[in-house]
Amino acid sequence: MVATQPFLTLPEVRRAAQRNLPPPVWDYVSGGAESETTLRRNRAALQHYQFRPRVLRDVHAIDLRTTFLGIPLDLPVMIAPMGSMSLVHPEGDVALARAAARVGSVHWLSTMTHSAPEDVAVAAEGRAIFQLYFRGDHAWAEELIRRLEAAGFRALALTVDSAMYGRRERDLERRYDPRGVGGRALNVPEDRVRQMRLTWADVEWLKRTTRLPLILKGIQCAEDARLAAEHEVAAVYLSNHGGRQLDHAPAPIDILAECVDAVAGRAEVVVDSGFQRGTDVLKALALGARAVCIGKLAAWGLGAAGADGAARVLEILATELRVAMANLGVSRLDALGPDLVRRVCDCR
Repeated sequence: MVATQPFLTLPEVRRAAQRNLPPPVWDYVSGGAESETTLRRNRAALQHYQFRPRVLRDVHAIDLRTTFLGIPLDLPVMIAPMGSMSLVHPEGDVALARAAARVGSVHWLSTMTHSAPEDVAVAAEGRAIFQLYFRGDHAWAEELIRRLEAAGFRALALTVDSAMYGRRERDLERRYDPRGVGGRALNVPEDRVRQMRLTWADVEWLKRTTRLPLILKGIQCAEDARLAAEHEVAAVYLSNHGGRQLDHAPAPIDILAECVDAVAGRAEVVVDSGFQRGTDVLKALALGARAVCIGKLAAWGLGAAGADGAARVLEILATELRVAMANLGVSRLDALGPDLVRRVCDCR
């Protein structure tokens, strides 16, 4: 076991991961599409939200517990789906799932995994969600779905923001393609046109085909959030793929409030892309998110110290969140609301 007690801050974890990982893998995990404007905007946008602290409130007992689609969470942070995690650590998604289970969270498994879904489900202790890239025909998808249902996955998330693979120039300049390294645990057809042809009819087909709650991942505007709710999906996942798909896309934090309004309680809302601090998470929760998913930050933890490092990231986030909630004057997540944050132009 790698000792992770020295990690007291999240920047320490990031630096350790950068030391440990080969430069091409570091760039794959940490980079974005083309000019990386979306990548930078994700972080910059979060700084434009300012808290409105309330004082003289009893905050001696901070409670971070919540649920997502009926799954109990000990903290409102989950590990986002990421492909090719075995490049970061030999145990890949199994290690991430183990980390999530250790702290009472959920691991989302990508279709582009090197780990068997059954192994990940066991490591996650019943707290696993599968993220689907729709690459094959209906027969392929149904066979995969039955396998996931049998393994005990709790929900299915269709990715809708990846009609084409983003131009990630860090990878291109290194002539590095992580998609072809190490093989896959799943038989994923190389039919990338299928992902380009997705429509709302595929959402309806998935709803008819699986008993799992259906999530749409990659919603980036209120109109599509409303349509998702009208199609009665269980959850709407706001994401710009961590800045790795469309350059100059909106930061999810900036569209969160309007998407929550558009959904109007008909589906749960989760969000990712740029969240790297407990205060980031707190802003999203105040604006109406049920929970936040972390990608790069979890991968850095994995690269720093395997499952222990990823778990430590979640532990530090929980600590930061408790401190921020106490100083904001809130002891429970259900007491958060948009009155506790405001958007400001000057983020200095």
